[in-house]
Amino acid sequence: MNVFNPLLALRLIIILGIINLVTGTLIFFSCRCFPGSKLGDKLKKYRAYQSFFKYHCHIWKVFWPSVMIHAILVIIFFGWPG
Repeated sequence: MNVFNPLLALRLIIILGIINLVTGTLIFFSCRCFPGSKLGDKLKKYRAYQSFFKYHCHIWKVFWPSVMIHAILVIIFFGWPG
């Protein structure tokens, strides 16, 4: 007996995967290690980047639950890789 509709689960897996990619990219660009590069030094001068930089910790709060739910759904519906 399936608890979830397989089509709904597939859509959730894809949506969560996209959220993972977007939030992972946002985390990378808001990381304190990134400003050490030349591009980071240029970005730090802009006010928009400085305000974006403040949300680094909050982006993690979206990223990890999304990764965990995505992984659980993939294991349930596609099985353990191996």
